[in-house]
Amino acid sequence: MAGAELPTPRADRPDTQGPGLTGCGSCAFANAANLTKLGVDPGRGDYIAAVAGNPNTGKSTVFNALTGLRQHVGNWPGKTVARAEGSFQYRDYRYTLVDLPGTYSLLSTSGDEDIARDFLLFGRPDVTIVVVDATRLERNLNLVLQILQITDRVVVALNLMDEAGRHGITIDVRHLARELGVPVVPTSARNGTGLPELLESVEQVANGTVVTKGVRVQQRDARLERAVSTLARRLADEFPGLDNTRWVALRLLEGDPSIERAVRDGTLGGLGHGARLAGAAEEAS
Repeated sequence: MAGAELPTPRADRPDTQGPGLTGCGSCAFANAANLTKLGVDPGRGDYIAAVAGNPNTGKSTVFNALTGLRQHVGNWPGKTVARAEGSFQYRDYRYTLVDLPGTYSLLSTSGDEDIARDFLLFGRPDVTIVVVDATRLERNLNLVLQILQITDRVVVALNLMDEAGRHGITIDVRHLARELGVPVVPTSARNGTGLPELLESVEQVANGTVVTKGVRVQQRDARLERAVSTLARRLADEFPGLDNTRWVALRLLEGDPSIERAVRDGTLGGLGHGARLAGAAEEAS
């Protein structure tokens, strides 16, 4: 496929049994309930996709190019922040696409960050398109790395490649994809360049044709790494199927109130048995 770089395809994805379903029936049911709470009808399409990115990366341009007029705007449940949702058809499957608020991080320091973080963590979209500005790649990669701590099901849209070319900037797309462990697709969304390749990568990640292995940041402090690893194992035991336990463990150790609440009331991933982890962060630290 010209224009896109992808990790090596694998056919052994264990948690995919069909569009929008996971290998754990109760997990799929719980995830559908979470999506409903987040304002998304999980039965509308075959796959749920999200678009994330820093402000001014062309994220909304990508969203508009994919959905056209098949979109509507409202507010996030319980928030005054506007949300856009649309749909598109690619080959045999229909996608519900949610445009997340533009944000520089997922560290829960603003309402927009909370919304983006909660949707990725609790909504667990089948694929997340992370739009980055090719002319400011280093700054944008911070958000990419944070999202990869939550989910491997990511496609990076390396947008504004036309601007990068005008500034004499060249990017080794193959090397970047290899380092991140997810597909990287060069695009210029405002003129449609790269969008067919982007759709191809989105389909391959959503249906499991390509299984990604996103890079996970390791902690340099040995004590912190031990605490994170210990707590991540506890989370994996309590919430089977949760594929972002290291990220959740870090947020618990930082005292993130919304993550603590999700663990205590058992809504983390929509699964139960969270109460026994109420004091685990203190024990691990």
